[in-house]
Amino acid sequence: MPESELLTRDDCRRVFELAVQAAGSLGAPDIEVSLSAVESALTRFANNAIHQNVAERRGQFSVRAVAGQRTARAITNRFDEAAIRSVVEQAVTLTRAQAPDPEVLPLAEPAGIPEVARFFPATACSSPAERAAAVAEAIAVAEAASQTAAGIYSASQSAEALLNSRGLFAYYRETLAQFSITTMAEDSSGWAKAGSPDVSRIFPLELARRASQKAARAGSPRELPSGRYTVILEPSAVQDLLGQLFWDFSATALEDQRSFLNGRLGEKLFGANVTISDDVCHPLQNGPPFDDEGVPRKKLALVENGVVREVACSRQAARRRGVEPTGHGFPVPNEYGEAPVNIVMEGGATTLEEMIASTKRGILVTRLWYIREVDPYQKIMTGMTRDGTFLIEDGRLACGLHNFRFNQSLIELLSNIEALSPAVRASGEESFEMVVPALKVRDFNFTEVTRF
Repeated sequence: MPESELLTRDDCRRVFELAVQAAGSLGAPDIEVSLSAVESALTRFANNAIHQNVAERRGQFSVRAVAGQRTARAITNRFDEAAIRSVVEQAVTLTRAQAPDPEVLPLAEPAGIPEVARFFPATACSSPAERAAAVAEAIAVAEAASQTAAGIYSASQSAEALLNSRGLFAYYRETLAQFSITTMAEDSSGWAKAGSPDVSRIFPLELARRASQKAARAGSPRELPSGRYTVILEPSAVQDLLGQLFWDFSATALEDQRSFLNGRLGEKLFGANVTISDDVCHPLQNGPPFDDEGVPRKKLALVENGVVREVACSRQAARRRGVEPTGHGFPVPNEYGEAPVNIVMEGGATTLEEMIASTKRGILVTRLWYIREVDPYQKIMTGMTRDGTFLIEDGRLACGLHNFRFNQSLIELLSNIEALSPAVRASGEESFEMVVPALKVRDFNFTEVTRF
């Protein structure tokens, strides 16, 4: 779709001017306008055939009015003049009905926002025919191995903007392509997934071969007793686990006593080989370089050599702490405050193959699912392995294994890392992506065999 048909800077200015006029007529000078538009296309396949191709275009227009210590928000998915006037009126009316809140701040002032370039025309213009051709090649790999393939190939473009009556205008656009494939044999399965803003960096055929090889090697799985094992977690499995941590790296979560970091800031909580940042400008990351109040996202040193250093601060949380906001706030009003969203874990120099070769006896895990929290303060998580779990013996993959359930403290896991691979952009169970390495970890706690 041509860029001009989505949400342009001129579109944003036009909508904002109409909103300001509507607010002025109601005697409400301070407003914040948030706009977003997404066009996405998805090709879905199962049982070695494409069965669905869908495309969707959607938009959102949100207005927040501020009157002293009162604020409220109204939202619509329409951009016509009548809808704009109506949603502004709703926001102003709701604001006047609110009780005063001393936490409410004036709207954010304009600030320098870093430039990031993550829009690729080839991704935005990806066609159903191009996706179908790539899917056909992937399916052929599965069929050649007498396997059944299922998965998705998607492409999207999006644009978003935030403007306010203090003169702030923040604008961002990006593209994203994702390919995911699961190959199923008689008693085993394999999986692979990748995402990138640039569709030319997605290689469906390579991913299909990887998934097919996993399914083939995992055939006739053995059952291994539960217990503590040396485990090699591929990047997708690392993302699945680490994704459970970062809602706690929040000043508001600390104030609410709902973070595992309460009483632990500044402590060496993890191994010395663990360094994690939040970095929106990292070349493998994505997302806007500003938060939902228009504050530029700062790079955060969340963990340095195992020591917990920084947490995200929204404008309200920053004022309470007497510090500068970090640019990680959510739309106001909200009860969550903020969280880091561009996670980058530093890797090492050990390849996945070298990790396997150095392991006398252990388990290789492709990915995890159904992850749930058991103990919030020790960050003990439970979940299951899937789509490629292997026994390692004498430095090689010996056979496939029935899947396990685990109960594992993430604090303990990040203290028991023996080796790290170079960090990559990883795609896991959820739609979000992180930059993480593969990890070799000792004493990972498997509690039972699941057979799923």
